[in-house]
Amino acid sequence: MEAYKKEFIEFMVESDVLKFGEFTLKSGRKSPFFMNAGAYVTGSQLKRLGEYYAKAIHSTYGDDFDVLFGPAYKGIPLSVVTAIAYSELYGKEVRYCSDRKEEKDHGADKGSFLGSSLKDGDRVIMIEDVTTSGKSMEETVPKVKGAADVTIKGLMVSLNRMEVGKGGEKCALDEIKDLYGFDTAAIVTMEEVVEHLYNQPCQGRIVIDDALKSAIDAYYKQYGVK
Repeated sequence: MEAYKKEFIEFMVESDVLKFGEFTLKSGRKSPFFMNAGAYVTGSQLKRLGEYYAKAIHSTYGDDFDVLFGPAYKGIPLSVVTAIAYSELYGKEVRYCSDRKEEKDHGADKGSFLGSSLKDGDRVIMIEDVTTSGKSMEETVPKVKGAADVTIKGLMVSLNRMEVGKGGEKCALDEIKDLYGFDTAAIVTMEEVVEHLYNQPCQGRIVIDDALKSAIDAYYKQYGVK
């Protein structure tokens, strides 16, 4: 596993973004883990978060893109901090763009988008926190495709939960890939999280012990992708 992946896993735990226990998800599933990307709130956390996204995007997609698109609302800060990090780490200027929930009908920046406008020929990387159902892509992809003649190169999320999506057979990221035809990826998968944290000290404690590992295994036996 790449060094930045291990660092990111520990960063999620350190930032109290990745929690373990018993949680009821929006889907109604009872999960032994939960990720809340809204817990990244400080300047140093956001700086590091942007760097991890930038490293994962560079490793997965290279420099072959022009725009980072972050769907409102959580994708807005993600696209901003990643664009900054990409410039600092790789010396490449990429633009950020996000959609508005409600169209602005006045001022010089009126319209449906924040940040850069989308132009014909743009190559776009979509960026989100975590995708469990793919619902946000249902709303966002038509907006992006309708704004200009762009190519969506791929989607990057922070964590692939690796559980079945709406179709009941594939994970949400694979469903998105099949539906829209662009690649999907995550900084880390839940399998990598377990591999790195199981019975290993992190922040001075064992985060995933035998009992929690059994609970995670049982969850994936029921909801995991085959």
